[in-house]
Amino acid sequence: MNDRLLPVVYLGTLVVLLAGAGWFLFRQVLKTRRVETTLARLQTKLTKEKGTAKEYYELGSILLDKRLYSQAIAQFQKALKSKDLEGAENTAIIYNAMGFAYAAQEQFDLAIRQYKEALQLQPEYPTALNNMGFAYEKKQLTAQALEAYEGSLKIDPRNSTAKRRADSLRKRLVPSS
Repeated sequence: MNDRLLPVVYLGTLVVLLAGAGWFLFRQVLKTRRVETTLARLQTKLTKEKGTAKEYYELGSILLDKRLYSQAIAQFQKALKSKDLEGAENTAIIYNAMGFAYAAQEQFDLAIRQYKEALQLQPEYPTALNNMGFAYEKKQLTAQALEAYEGSLKIDPRNSTAKRRADSLRKRLVPSS
């Protein structure tokens, strides 16, 4: 290769890499701005007036992503009390999210209670079963955790999380020969 061409190739490669990094940074800024705008809008609206279950759930989900768990739980509880909450499936999703928030705070008994509520409303809810299995694992209740993961696998045999965790728990339960 020509010695004069080498710096141009390096510079071109650097420009392409910087342009790619700039594009990803720009997309992240737009995404963050959209979430922050939604957060501000919902907080303003819900402090001034009563909201819908969907709005409380959306605000709770944003707070959950921001790891503001106790604030998220409060929003999920408001969503559950809302008069316009439609369908057992929607209610189950809120209970599952609330259980996730409790689990993130290491309040596993409360988390398990929320997951059970979700499963009473929607028995074939693999995400709630996976989450309940995780909470049981954290409480060192291996048999219950395995049962939850196996229940999830009955609903969704291709559930990779449940497969991996169930296999791991089976190895712990079976005594080595």
